[in-house]
Amino acid sequence: MLGRTASNLFWMARYIERAENVARLTEVGHRLSLTPDVGSGYREDWYSTLAAAGCPDQFGSGRMPPTAAAVQKYLLFDRTNPSSVSACLEAARHNGRSVRTALTREVWEALNSTWIEFSNFQPDDFGPGKLSELLDWVRQRSILFRGAVQGTLLRNEGYHFIETGTFVERSDNTARILDVKYNVLLPTTGTAGDERGMHQWETILRSASAHRSYRHVYKARYRPANVLDFLILRPEMPRSLRFCQDRIEWSMAALAAATGGGAASQSLARETGLILRQSKIDSICRVGLHEYLTEYLSRTAAFADALAGDFHFN
Repeated sequence: MLGRTASNLFWMARYIERAENVARLTEVGHRLSLTPDVGSGYREDWYSTLAAAGCPDQFGSGRMPPTAAAVQKYLLFDRTNPSSVSACLEAARHNGRSVRTALTREVWEALNSTWIEFSNFQPDDFGPGKLSELLDWVRQRSILFRGAVQGTLLRNEGYHFIETGTFVERSDNTARILDVKYNVLLPTTGTAGDERGMHQWETILRSASAHRSYRHVYKARYRPANVLDFLILRPEMPRSLRFCQDRIEWSMAALAAATGGGAASQSLARETGLILRQSKIDSICRVGLHEYLTEYLSRTAAFADALAGDFHFN
């Protein structure tokens, strides 16, 4: 497979996953902003949402304060924001069109129809009362794309580049939202165990479609250590770092077997997977969650760079 084709498939998957993740982050910010203020009343809900999306500086450059309407428009519709849902869906379609012959009709139609429908939406059509409808639509379209990939693509090199892109992006998002939101919800602030703190932890789990499955596993109230364990180390949770890393390692092994390449990126994936498998949540929190997640994000970025080098993306 040509490096350009591999790159387009990898980034097509990343952009579709990123669009869904931005929709999930927007829902988190929206839900948290609806909870009552406590203490001084100072709120960072929308700023922390921008931080989790990796774009607080770009938003703040020459813009108004992070009000709900301004942030929502920036994250969903602003084409100058490369991580907005609009920009991601367009980029995914562009990458998919470049490798049209490597896709099935179902995968291409999922990509193309999603972009066409979204391009007809207008920001003013989705006020606070209809925002959830739009966010649900974005998630459903991402699920449609994933279903088409899983149900129609051959398990060949192209499939594994798509899988790798999906789970690199998903793990990156989970790590970012945990890092940012945990700093807002630190147990030492005195709010982690109160009603608002519990609601915020539930909202974070909802953003990962994990609030029901959390109850099945822990059968307890929302406790910070359990939420972190669930979203970092549980191998059966589809949006946890451990699950994503397992899937990346599986696809890298398949790519190595099919191509004989990928030595550097496969080695980095194995190292990161080993760290996750040996980690315990108590030791992570004791050493520092921020430091742990920062290292994970650095490893994820290094892996993506190594993958591009191994398979000649550029």
